[in-house]
Amino acid sequence: MSGHSKWHTIKHKKGAADAKRGKIFTRLIKELTVAARAGGGDPDMNPRLRTVIAEAKQHNMPADNIKRAIRRGTGEEEGLTYDEVTYEAYGPGGVAILVDTLTDNRNRTVGEIRHTLTKHGGNLGESNSVAWMFEKKSLITIAKGKADEDTLMSAAIDAGADDMKDDGSAWEIVSAPDAHLAVVEAIKKLGIEPDTAQVAKLPQNYIKLEGKQAQQMLKLMEALEDHDDTQNVWSNFDVEEQEIEASLA
Repeated sequence: MSGHSKWHTIKHKKGAADAKRGKIFTRLIKELTVAARAGGGDPDMNPRLRTVIAEAKQHNMPADNIKRAIRRGTGEEEGLTYDEVTYEAYGPGGVAILVDTLTDNRNRTVGEIRHTLTKHGGNLGESNSVAWMFEKKSLITIAKGKADEDTLMSAAIDAGADDMKDDGSAWEIVSAPDAHLAVVEAIKKLGIEPDTAQVAKLPQNYIKLEGKQAQQMLKLMEALEDHDDTQNVWSNFDVEEQEIEASLA
C-alpha cells in the first residue's frame, strides 16, 4: 500500500470519514471563499471555484452553504479573510510533508503546526525544502466494483486523463489539473460516482516506513489533518497493510 495517494483509504479504514463530515464542510467553505476571492464568484469563469463546487456537491453540502461561502469571498457578505499558507516539513524517517492551510492568524497556525510535528517525531522545514518533490495532479479514485476497467479507461483517456492504475481495491485515474473536471464529468456520464476526486500534490518518489516510524507517521498525519486550519496534507510515505491494521488495534 503506497502512502502517497492512499491516505484517504487509511482514513476510511480508521472510520474517520463520516465522523469528520463537519471538518470536511469547514474545509470546503474556506476553500470556496478563497477561490471566489481570488477569481470571482462565477464558476464558469473561475476553474478553481468550479472544482471546489463539484467537490462540495460530492460531499452533499447544501446549496445555500455553497452560495454563502462564495458571497463571502466576493465581499457580498461579511466574513473572515483567510491566507493560503503551505508548510513544508519532515516526518519520521525523513519523509516529506506538505500541509496546506487557510488561516486568519499565521502566527497561531505555524506555532500549532510546529508543535504537532515535534510531538510526533517531525520538524518544520524551510521554504522549498520538500515542495519540489511533489507535482500537482488530478487524482480520481473509483472502487473496482463500480466500474469495468476497459470502459472506464477508455472514457477517462478520451477525456484527457494521463493514466489509470490498479490500486488493488480501486482504480486511480491521474490527469493534468486542467483536465480534472472533464475527466470527472466523463466518468459521471457512465453512471459512476467517484469515491474521491481532487487536484492533489503527488510525490515523485516514496519512502517506506515500518514499525515505530510507520505508527508515528500515521498518528502525525491524523493529527495534522485534525487541525482546524488544515485543508490538505500530502506526504511521500509508504506503509504496508499490516501497519494500518496495527494502528487500528
